[in-house]
Order: sequence, then C-alpha cells, then structure tokens
Amino acid sequence: MARIPVVDDRDAGVLGRLAYRFARRRFGDVPEPFTVLRHHPGLFWTAAVSESLTEKVATVLPARLRDLAVYRTATRVGCSWCVDFGEMLWVREGLDADHLRRAAADDAPHDERFDADERAVLAYADAVSAQPIAVTDAQVADLDARLGHAGLVELTHLIAVENQRARSNAALGVRAQGFAASCEVPVRPSPG
Repeated sequence: MARIPVVDDRDAGVLGRLAYRFARRRFGDVPEPFTVLRHHPGLFWTAAVSESLTEKVATVLPARLRDLAVYRTATRVGCSWCVDFGEMLWVREGLDADHLRRAAADDAPHDERFDADERAVLAYADAVSAQPIAVTDAQVADLDARLGHAGLVELTHLIAVENQRARSNAALGVRAQGFAASCEVPVRPSPG
C-alpha cells in the first residue's frame, strides 16, 4: 500500500475512469503509480501523455536493451514496483525472465552471460543512476560507437525517465503490485 491512498475508480472522474479502463485492458490491472498520480490531474495527464509518446518513439534500440537498462535502473534505485512491472513487460516481449533477473546482481555489468552490448548498457545504467553521476567519456564513446547517436540519446533518456519513476514510486511507498509471474523479483535494497 502506498504512503498516500490511491484514487479509486469512484473518485477518478469520468476521464480518469476511462484511463483506468484502458490501463486495466492493457496490463490486467491499473498500475498503482497511475492511481496515486491521479491526485494531481495535471501531472496525471502529463505523465500519461509522456509515457505513451516515449513508448511510441523509443524504438531505435532493440527492446532487450531498452528493457534491460530500465530494469537495471529500477534495481539500483530500489523500486520494487518498477522491477515487478519491468519483468512483466520483458516477458511480454518474449524474452527470458531469468536473464533479466540476473541484471539485478551487483556484478551484472561484468557477467559473461550478458553479451558485450548488454554489459555496456548495464554499466551505463549504473553510472547514470549513481549519486553523483559517474558517466565517463569512454563509456559515452563506446556506447555511441555501439548504438549510434540516436541510440545513445534514447538509452540515456530511458534511464533518466526510469530514475524519475523509480524515485517517485519509492518515495511515495508504491510497492510491487504482482504484475510479474514470479513471487520474488530481485531488488537491490535502497541505501539507508
């Protein structure tokens, strides 16, 4: 349960109920961050539009790299909801859930079970998510050579957006909702 109450269907308003219905059809349930954000209708719609547009245009990278970076970021920040939802999206892409779960391990950027591109993406997600940011010129040059300018920008944007989502969810106490098939999704404990 979040630290503040969710806005249920009854109180979501006509447009909110329509948005909830769309989310239920798409994901099987209304994502709890969506119902918490409904307390602020302007930010609710801003986030809904932004998420939809990002999903539509972020297609330069292969799905496995996009989702791996977002999942790794969620584990670094410590957002169990994002990890849960991210695994569900990964499996819907037809990808191996065990491969994804390995991305939560501290040594994942060095794990030979990930290919070179995946290891570079995992390390970059760590560097972008670090406090302070720890991105190096060498990392950027390497990823630019691997992914191209547009791919590097897309990767950076997705990691930054996931940092925003994960930090907001963690601060508001939004926890795993049960979207993933597994009972336990590995989450790195947040500091403190």
